[in-house]
Amino acid sequence: MNTSRFTFLFLALVFIACQNNEGQEIVIVDKAAIKTAITGKKVQLIDVRTSEEYDAGHIANAVNFNIINRDTFLIQVQELDKQQPVYLYCKMGGRSNRAAQLLKEKGFKKIFDYSGGYNDWVLE
Repeated sequence: MNTSRFTFLFLALVFIACQNNEGQEIVIVDKAAIKTAITGKKVQLIDVRTSEEYDAGHIANAVNFNIINRDTFLIQVQELDKQQPVYLYCKMGGRSNRAAQLLKEKGFKKIFDYSGGYNDWVLE
């Protein structure tokens, strides 16, 4: 294979790969950023912990979509608007990261992952 043909194929593959994720972004946010983004606003705020964790305490106006049950989670997120920002949190950041990746795969455009999670939220 000659160099120019290889270069063309490589650039075409890079272009196609970039097109699939265009406009999609996962942003890691801290406590200050999430407070500013959600306080007094109607947003898509998702607590991805178990229902037991959610019932023990959660951020005001958050809905509970448990990421541990992946199939149910994927059904629940169909209720969300893919064009509007989605804010995710869990206990400490691990599950929300997994949820963010799933939302990105499903075509959500702007995903905010609260890295500190609920444990950070309740600290003063």
